[in-house]
Amino acid sequence: MSDQSVTSSPPPAEVQRTPGPESENSPPPRNAVRVWSVVGGVLLLVQLYVWIRWVTSPYFARVPQGPSDPPLYMKIPLVVDAAAMWIGLPIAIWHFLVRPWLRERRITLDGMLLASLGLMGFQDPLLNYTNTWCVYNTWLFNRGSWSHFIPGWISPEAPGHQVPAPILTNVPGYTWGVLVLTISLCTAMHRIKNRWPGIGNLRLIGITFVICFLFDVVMEGLVLMPIGFYSYPGAIRSVSLFAGTYHQYPLYEGLMWGGVQTALCCLRFFTDDQGRTIPERGLEAIRGGAVRRQSVRFLAIFAAASACFFVCYNLPAQWIGLHADAWPQDVQKRSYLNGGICGDGTNTPCPDPALPIPTKHSGYVDLNGRFVPPSGVTAPKSAVPFERGK
Repeated sequence: MSDQSVTSSPPPAEVQRTPGPESENSPPPRNAVRVWSVVGGVLLLVQLYVWIRWVTSPYFARVPQGPSDPPLYMKIPLVVDAAAMWIGLPIAIWHFLVRPWLRERRITLDGMLLASLGLMGFQDPLLNYTNTWCVYNTWLFNRGSWSHFIPGWISPEAPGHQVPAPILTNVPGYTWGVLVLTISLCTAMHRIKNRWPGIGNLRLIGITFVICFLFDVVMEGLVLMPIGFYSYPGAIRSVSLFAGTYHQYPLYEGLMWGGVQTALCCLRFFTDDQGRTIPERGLEAIRGGAVRRQSVRFLAIFAAASACFFVCYNLPAQWIGLHADAWPQDVQKRSYLNGGICGDGTNTPCPDPALPIPTKHSGYVDLNGRFVPPSGVTAPKSAVPFERGK
């Protein structure tokens, strides 16, 4: 029996028999599911470790909004959005997990993706890994962020002074919001394939990417950012819509997230004759009972979904962060978009290309232009002389 969801559209039979970009006659990589599942297992352990460190640390504390108060045109849609996300979550769990389990005693592909995409949201803070160029609205409920405990994290932050994770919106948003969008786009891919049967996979993927890019421009650039959900103060203004405002939208955001969404669509769309995605190939070689096989399958799908986010978004985001522009005044004057990490009320200027990029282990240049070394550290005052020949 196929692993594709019986509850999603398009019909399972279509999804199960959509060949991937590779040759239909090529043998399936029997070790693929083993490799993907090991990667998924390691990722899951790292995430659990980071989350445990976070909830047991001083960083599990609210980042206050500061003296500025968001206007009603932000508050109302932000509350409505969060409420809709949480109303939709139990419906999605029932639709994609519980009902298929009651009917068939198995977890479908869409059920696996529901959990995988929720866990994928762990990566959300990573775009600020090297430099803070994206901020969330601290008026929203938050308990800080787990970013400080991500291995190798570089950007400076402190408890109550960091970019928070808006968990009331992001948890359901990544879990079912991204899944519903992925299913809808896969339906569009099937319709395109049925309308033009001779279309190649690369061209189909390209059309999907264009749709994803345009959707992101509208959803982020015209909806989520104007209502103050988050801001990209470090966006490169020369390639941004509404440059210089709190809701400036960098066009490369659409390219990066469009890439993530396209990759997720390909993950779900291109399946073999048994309805298995590329990372699931070789599942028949896994010995053991149903629990073991389903666990291996889930970890493989989770790893693949995480790879879509990491490769298409968070890797290029590091280059963007290192080339960020100065924060606009329209962001700096709004304390709810600041997180207490720089500017008014601190001794730290907001990120600016004219200043060195500080790390959590380095000193910084204060608002008076003086270098402030890390606590308990003395800055080098002289150079070590070279050895010279006699």
